[in-house]
Amino acid sequence: QVQLVESGGGLVQPGGSLRLSCAASRILFSIYAMGWYRQAPGKQRELVAVITSGLNTNNSDSVKDRFTISRDNAKNMVYLQMNSLKPEDTAVYYCNAARAKREHWGQGTQVTVSS
Repeated sequence: QVQLVESGGGLVQPGGSLRLSCAASRILFSIYAMGWYRQAPGKQRELVAVITSGLNTNNSDSVKDRFTISRDNAKNMVYLQMNSLKPEDTAVYYCNAARAKREHWGQGTQVTVSS
């Protein structure tokens, strides 16, 4: 079965940076749109950024100009570079692979932004 494994989360001070990684296996990675979502306590899961199979990217307004999504099809990896982090970025971040009606999720990695 498809596996998506996130890593790179942790505790960071406001203004700091983190790079999340997602390793995909048992999937024809290059044809999937890959995304990062997040869910804060008491809130719904929300889209953070997406990168299509054609390398088009889209960020949510809340992270635009601060976060950058990228992918390496040779390594079956997708990344989220997060800069200028704010306390409101605190959430569990999930990796997502989507194509047509198929969708797969990772288990998530916690990001905490606090001084």
